[in-house]
Amino acid sequence: MSVESFPKFTPPAAKLWADIPAQTRKQLLSNVWCGRCKHSVTIKNFSGVVRANDLLLVGQCSECQSDVARMIESS
Repeated sequence: MSVESFPKFTPPAAKLWADIPAQTRKQLLSNVWCGRCKHSVTIKNFSGVVRANDLLLVGQCSECQSDVARMIESS
């Protein structure tokens, strides 16, 4: 991964992301629904923000490059 491809997170989003175990983070990133491909894909070039106390990842589909998002609910 090059320096340019590191995800950008707001400070609250970075804290929530860091609290998720590494293996779970990997699973979350590789299980994102793409509306164009009509199946689960890996998200790339993503950023993270907190919305309504939940972590929202927004990025691109690794297959077709369309916009995708993954909401991770906080417990």
